[in-house]
Amino acid sequence: MFRRAFWFTAGAAAGVWATTKVNRQLKKLTPESLAAQAADKAVEAGHRLKDFALDVKAGMTQREDELNDALGLGRDAIDPARPDNVTALPGPRRLRAIENDKTTYRPKFSYDRNEDH
Repeated sequence: MFRRAFWFTAGAAAGVWATTKVNRQLKKLTPESLAAQAADKAVEAGHRLKDFALDVKAGMTQREDELNDALGLGRDAIDPARPDNVTALPGPRRLRAIENDKTTYRPKFSYDRNEDH
């Protein structure tokens, strides 16, 4: 009799466990649950993307500082009146850079357009 009671209880416990497991899986597959899981994944991906962008920005800043040091454009060469995120070439170098600028066309002669009319 005890043997039958034991197996009856074990079978009932296994049935309850299996029913609970199946119900949990079914709840995970409802449209609302799937939408919530997708939203969570999207938020997680957004956080990872933000962390990546911050790492890239930090690396860019570090590399920019290295290049500025190599070119002699350290923090001491920056005009104190400018904000921290804006840098400019020092005076003589800046003028030399402007004089050697080949991107804009500058005619060597000037004339008055009204002269022809």
